[in-house]
Parts: sequence; structure tokens; C-alpha cells
Amino acid sequence: MSLDLTDVTAPNGTATGGAACCSPLVREPLDALEAEQLAHIIKALADPTRLRLLSIVAASADAEACVCDLTEPVGLSQPTVSHHLKVLTEAGFLTRSKRGTWAYFRLVPGALDRVAQLLAAS
Repeated sequence: MSLDLTDVTAPNGTATGGAACCSPLVREPLDALEAEQLAHIIKALADPTRLRLLSIVAASADAEACVCDLTEPVGLSQPTVSHHLKVLTEAGFLTRSKRGTWAYFRLVPGALDRVAQLLAAS
């Protein structure tokens, strides 16, 4: 059994006549460190409870909410909600301030926009 072969080389002997087979990059891609940092940030968002908490804080007056107001809507205990809020704070999406015995969390202006810009314009 023999296979029919088709010669796809250009007259000069190269496969594509000397042109690159892929399109060149039009902007700098993420480097390894930027990718690692962005992955950490995106992991903070990759949780349904954290997304809900961000949404609740963003929808609250002045984009700020007390932890006492966040436990019931997500149906979790205060320590669990506090853990999720800590992850979001460490990722740069929220800031925390203490007033008496309660912690208040505020959405960091532009934090979500920065994630989109890193992906789209790096």
C-alpha cells in the first residue's frame, strides 16, 4: 500500500516561501510574574460566595457594608464570611475598617477594572 504525497514546499524549498507560519504578537503578553499575580487575584474571584459578597458590597450605599449585614444573604456563618472577605481584601478588591466591634468592607474603586485591563491591554 502506498500513500499519495503532495509537495507543499514553495519553489525555494521552504514550506511557506520564507514567511512565518504564525501571526506576530501585537502587544506584550503577560510575563511569568504578572501571570502569577493575576492568577492569585482571579482565584479570589473564582468562588461563588466571594462574587456574591462583592456584589452585595457594591450594591450597598457608598459601596460599603458591615460584616453583620453580609452573613444572612449568603447563608454562612460570620467566621466563614470573614474568611471570604479577608481573601477579597488581600486580593485588593475590598478595604476593611473597624468601627467598634464591627468590621466594614468597602469596594476598592477600579479594582475590577484593573483585572480586565491586565488581561486586555498587557
